[in-house]
Amino acid sequence: MHTEQKEKAYIALKKASSLLQKILKMVEGNAYCIDVMQQNLAVIGLLKSAHHSLMEGHLDSCVKTALDTGSATKKQQMIQEILKVSKLASK
Repeated sequence: MHTEQKEKAYIALKKASSLLQKILKMVEGNAYCIDVMQQNLAVIGLLKSAHHSLMEGHLDSCVKTALDTGSATKKQQMIQEILKVSKLASK
């Protein structure tokens, strides 16, 4: 994976992790439900951002490499992996 996409994903995941810890403290402290839900949505957004960066990096590196090999089996494997992850992401 290229450094730029990896860095974007890493930053988003670190922010999500930090915010999730804040949310846990909010729940423990009986914070107002809407406040907790808003922070929860922020974590979801960060995780989606990380996912997109990871997918971009995968497409730009691993998939390009597989396509360049000329192997029909490798190409089909990459397609199946991407479809599997896309289906999981849409749940």
